[in-house]
Amino acid sequence: MAGSAEHALKHVQAGVDLIVAQGSEAGGHTGTISSMVLWPEVVEAVAPIPVLAAGGVGSGRHLAAALALGAEGVWCGTIWLGSSESELSPDMRKRFIAARSQDAIQRKYDTGKPLRGLRSRWTDAWDAPDAPEPLPLAAQKLLVAPALKRLELANAVDYMGYMSGQIVGSIKAERHVREIMKSMTTECLAVLRTLGSKA
Repeated sequence: MAGSAEHALKHVQAGVDLIVAQGSEAGGHTGTISSMVLWPEVVEAVAPIPVLAAGGVGSGRHLAAALALGAEGVWCGTIWLGSSESELSPDMRKRFIAARSQDAIQRKYDTGKPLRGLRSRWTDAWDAPDAPEPLPLAAQKLLVAPALKRLELANAVDYMGYMSGQIVGSIKAERHVREIMKSMTTECLAVLRTLGSKA
């Protein structure tokens, strides 16, 4: 995954077969460049290497936009977490369904690097004025891993955040993956037909 055109070019030099251009809206470790800016920058920088667009993808409209910006396809993450097949517990899936886009915040509290995840009482505690600064990468992860594991074992969902992109606000109900896929492809084709009729 590349968060900038410079990263993508280094991946090409290393001999990769394709690039996943991940905008800052994505969950997990991300860069600072938004998808709408990043995707065409990477496509242009690495051509003819194929690019998959990631970061904020959760509908057919997003897929159509990615294709319009030169990507060969998309890489989805967060949108699957509300699905019936998700690895999340039923209680955590309910939190994802209830979340808003602005609840997917970037913080360093889990690993020491910027990581986008769902806001929780855990992140609120780290945001408190008297909270310590996170340690650098690796040290912070070692520091908090036992506490995060205890929260998971206790199913303390109010304290659990899990990695999440800003598309979380579009998860309105628990659906099967096949339903999400069908909805995305149907909507993408409809959008492309509509755009084609306007050309």
